[in-house]
Amino acid sequence: MNKPALITGALVGLASAVCILFYLQFSGNTPYVYVDSAKLLNSYQGMIDARAEYQKKANTWKANVDTLSVGLQNAIKQHEKEMAGMTAKERQLSEELLRTKQKQLMDYQQAIQNQAQQEDYAMTQKVVERVNAYLKKYGENHSFQIIFAANESGNIVYAQDGLDITEIIIKGLNEEYNQ
Repeated sequence: MNKPALITGALVGLASAVCILFYLQFSGNTPYVYVDSAKLLNSYQGMIDARAEYQKKANTWKANVDTLSVGLQNAIKQHEKEMAGMTAKERQLSEELLRTKQKQLMDYQQAIQNQAQQEDYAMTQKVVERVNAYLKKYGENHSFQIIFAANESGNIVYAQDGLDITEIIIKGLNEEYNQ
């Protein structure tokens, strides 16, 4: 292919792309919009309620750990008080009992931490699935070609006014959630 034909082909392609973008921009139908994902999740009542429920569970877990910790500390103090009057065998048994209680406390703390992570993930996943389903339905109902999600890492660094539909989505999600 010769250079003039190549340049002409490139110009025709570029002109076509500009025409398509111009049409999409000014046709009145905005095929691309975005939501601020952090703002969306922080303002969605479903997430707010899920976090409150999770926090209740976390407070209960913390209270249980605190109770067990206080029990262990009291047992250590009791052991220290009585240690002078114990035989070597009694002291050994008491120390072994304390080590067992300490290991049980650490195992319980680890189990609670694992459970907390699993429940946090499951709760978040459930909310995100609801939000994504709503966004899909909203996008289909409004003939959007794509809905982007902006986040703290800056996936969307610029967008024209009117392309951020976060507030509209929050309002619709909360209305749907409250029904």
